[in-house]
Amino acid sequence: MSGYTFNVERPLQLNMTGKFVAPSPEWMHMSRILMDYELFVPTKGILYIADEREQHALREGEFLLMPPRTKQYGYRASDCSFYWLHVTAVGQTDAAVDAVDEDAPGVIRIPGKGNLSGADKLIVMMKQLQDSIRSFQDPTLNNYLATSILCELHNQVKLGQSGSGQRLKQLQLYNDVVDYIKWNRFERLQVSEIAHRFGYNAKYLSHMFAGIAGMSLKQFVMQQKIEAASFLLTDTNLTVNEIALQLGFHDSHHFMRTFKQMTSLTPTGYRNSAANRLLFYE
Repeated sequence: MSGYTFNVERPLQLNMTGKFVAPSPEWMHMSRILMDYELFVPTKGILYIADEREQHALREGEFLLMPPRTKQYGYRASDCSFYWLHVTAVGQTDAAVDAVDEDAPGVIRIPGKGNLSGADKLIVMMKQLQDSIRSFQDPTLNNYLATSILCELHNQVKLGQSGSGQRLKQLQLYNDVVDYIKWNRFERLQVSEIAHRFGYNAKYLSHMFAGIAGMSLKQFVMQQKIEAASFLLTDTNLTVNEIALQLGFHDSHHFMRTFKQMTSLTPTGYRNSAANRLLFYE
């Protein structure tokens, strides 16, 4: 299956988009020559559609991207529904390129067909595009929204290739852990407690977290506490001891030592550096 390369430093041009629902079980896709790129994202049933090279049976959770000058036709009745998107890569050469640096800035590459790791997210973005078209009728905004859909598709494909479902599961767990720590950073958080909260071994969770974040789970907890402390030091009149207790430190000495290790300043020194804040009451 070929891939299609786009330079997205400037937005692609949106031509049309929408959702299609087959009017009857006997419906079959029309036969035509495409003038632009068309993306299909099925939501129900099976779309039976073909080009000169292959017959596709497109199901929910998959996508199909057809390039300009493709002879497109239905080869079998399709009782289905799908979202569709037509875009033009204005001023770009033929995007079906085999040898391309996928990591080049502003370049995305999308295979002609594949599986989605986050179909729901892509569909929400396509709904947002349709809402924007109806609400604002702003071509520039809509071009950027259409381009962001292809960028999302590119990243979903890349994520799937880098580790499939296991990698996605780890990223979901990582994000859940990050959110939990941010919401509970005023508590006395322990790595063992966090691991127990998510049903994992502490050693495994710490290793997984470090592999994604580039820092240990314990370091991230401390980072979040120090960020909260920095805010409290500069935006409240709480004493250093009160802040230490509020953030779940054992005592003010432990807090002061940790704060200096991470910021190179004592809590009092940090507060004095931002003492001349401006307060307005009206």
